[in-house]
Amino acid sequence: MKKLNGRDQSIVVVMTILLLIALLVGFFAFFIEYMAPALQMKTQEQETSPQPATDHASPPNEVLPELEQESTTELINAPLLYPQAPEPEKPVITEPPTAQGTLIVVIDDAGNNLTDIEPFLRFPGSLTISVLPGLPHSVAVAQRIREAGKEVFLHQPMEAIGGQNPGPGALYTGMTRAEVRRTIEQNLAELWPVAGMNNHEGSKVTQDAGIMETVLEVCREWGIVFLDSRTIATSVAPVLAQRAGMTIAERDIFLDNSSDRDSVLKQFEEGKRKATRSGSVIMIGHSRTTALAALLNDLYPDLLKEGYQFSTVSSR
Repeated sequence: MKKLNGRDQSIVVVMTILLLIALLVGFFAFFIEYMAPALQMKTQEQETSPQPATDHASPPNEVLPELEQESTTELINAPLLYPQAPEPEKPVITEPPTAQGTLIVVIDDAGNNLTDIEPFLRFPGSLTISVLPGLPHSVAVAQRIREAGKEVFLHQPMEAIGGQNPGPGALYTGMTRAEVRRTIEQNLAELWPVAGMNNHEGSKVTQDAGIMETVLEVCREWGIVFLDSRTIATSVAPVLAQRAGMTIAERDIFLDNSSDRDSVLKQFEEGKRKATRSGSVIMIGHSRTTALAALLNDLYPDLLKEGYQFSTVSSR
């Protein structure tokens, strides 16, 4: 073999040193890229793994700063869960009863005493109560009716075909127009204020066109309603009112021609049927009929549930 001279030997040494340096640099580069992260992860796993209890463990209530900070972070990042609000109670919807019609009840012949009308005044619904004029208790009864919130009518006495005594302040077929006017106005003034007037008896007078024209004129002038009690089918009041351009009311049902409860109830049921067919009905009873007062009070709650309503003659 050829022996290297001194210069060549120096070059070999330098190359060898450079080769060793390159190998060292490559090794450190490999260690940093691959080995160091693995060692770091292993170290972190050891740090986070549960540590065995020692005699010098922290008190139960003591929280290490690192753990406390980590717990706080988790709470901040955790989603907020609110309790679900209870669903509101659904309102109970009660369907209103189907309207069946309006019941207008008129109680005639009040004024004879102070006791007959009391059961009617306790009735919770609307009523029209018609007071006879010229009796000892007429004015007091009218006042009592108003205080109870019921409607007051003048129950104007009129001559009947049968010749019965209609009572004080009556109209007769032999009267002049002036006498008719004066009599009615005296009766109105006695009981005033009133909302209207209807005839007591009057089967003869209500067929007399001259007298009934005057009756309607006075009602128009005083601003009150006239209710034809229809004590006879041939009353001229409706025709005269139509000619004069007036609107009057007419009785549909008499409730107590027989005053026992069953008969009154039968008539009342007929009135209900008419109200359902026609929209309203005017039914006349009398203050002396105690069965009628009791029946009205007994039926009232059920009538409202059935869809009937009570009103007065002037509000029809």
